[in-house]
Amino acid sequence: MKRQRWPEWWDWELELSPHLFKRMVDRGFSELDLRMMLEHSRGYRPDIVEGQWVIVTSHRRRTWEVIVEPDFDAERLVVITAYPCWES
Repeated sequence: MKRQRWPEWWDWELELSPHLFKRMVDRGFSELDLRMMLEHSRGYRPDIVEGQWVIVTSHRRRTWEVIVEPDFDAERLVVITAYPCWES
């Protein structure tokens, strides 16, 4: 399988949204967990919300999706939320 090429915003500094902090508590993961998930991401695709992207990764042997939105003015990658996926 050909490795996906990452966009320019992939290496930008992260900004964590207030919504994400609530989800971190609800879903039992830390900022360190999130950074590890992003470091070991498998791919990405456009989200249903224009301008946002779905990052596919894993955490605790499960597939997770992390929603991000590049802020081109500030050159920051805003992490909106993260959640485990239901696998069929």
